[in-house]
Amino acid sequence: MWPYAGRVSHEAAGVPTTRNDEDRQDNVPQGSEDVQDVQQDEAGEAAGPEDAEQRPEARLARAVQVAEQALIEFEIAVETFRVEVENFSRLHHQKLGPMYARLDELDALIAEARAAKTGDPEDERKAREARAVVMPMPGVDELFHDWMDTDGLSPEAAAMLTEQPVRPPKRVRPSEEARRLYRELARKAHPDLAQDEVERQRRDEFIARVNAAYGRGDVELLKELVAEWEAGPVQPPAPLSESEELYARLEWLSRRKELLTVLAKELEDGAIGSMLRMAPDDPDQLLEDIAEQLLGEVSRREAELAEMAQQ
Repeated sequence: MWPYAGRVSHEAAGVPTTRNDEDRQDNVPQGSEDVQDVQQDEAGEAAGPEDAEQRPEARLARAVQVAEQALIEFEIAVETFRVEVENFSRLHHQKLGPMYARLDELDALIAEARAAKTGDPEDERKAREARAVVMPMPGVDELFHDWMDTDGLSPEAAAMLTEQPVRPPKRVRPSEEARRLYRELARKAHPDLAQDEVERQRRDEFIARVNAAYGRGDVELLKELVAEWEAGPVQPPAPLSESEELYARLEWLSRRKELLTVLAKELEDGAIGSMLRMAPDDPDQLLEDIAEQLLGEVSRREAELAEMAQQ
């Protein structure tokens, strides 16, 4: 399985769910005891007697804190795999596209040679179909393939339009150093840790730069972003909110978890995600293996075409 299997789809279990307003009693949410159990497991010790004497709002605030951290870890896992899927797709198209095109051309030439030799209407139909595959009429999606990604124009398209050097990803999976720096930045600067809208916007813009650098596997830029964040303003710890605000926060975290779960499922079930599951430890080698297989297919078709020409 791919490196985040069992984690991306199920890691959201750490985000507690909340019950409806009519089910709330004494301002204690359903599932808050479960959140305490998570904290106890992580800390390796049970809650002390003083914990039972805390105000319900304090217990709820701790539940929100645990839910926030669980959601951040879940988002990191989803984003990490999303980058691998996107990079694999681009590199697959870049490295293997010409081989697929050559195979289509050879298939058309073989079908046309067979049809010319036999004169059979069925062979002629197959030859026309094979030739149509080589130069199909492009649709809208195909015209814009690889020009748009989740953030709008892809880095390659933006570079071409601005006459800047194209910077495609170097490999499917960014290096271990890039992944470590990305996780560090995501945990420190995540927008969900913002306490007001201004701070959230600042974090959103910063994380967008972090994601772009990670997608390209740019370790040096990620190091610069680490230094930039460390030099930024230190945010004071958030004061405890009142119970209703904390309830709303838990509900938002739960909805966010559900959306991420859907995204993770789509990534896992997609064609590229399925291919990545074939080589979870070394997806770059998978590209090389596929390329080798395609080269073998090209050689076999070329030999078949040459043999037909001699007959």
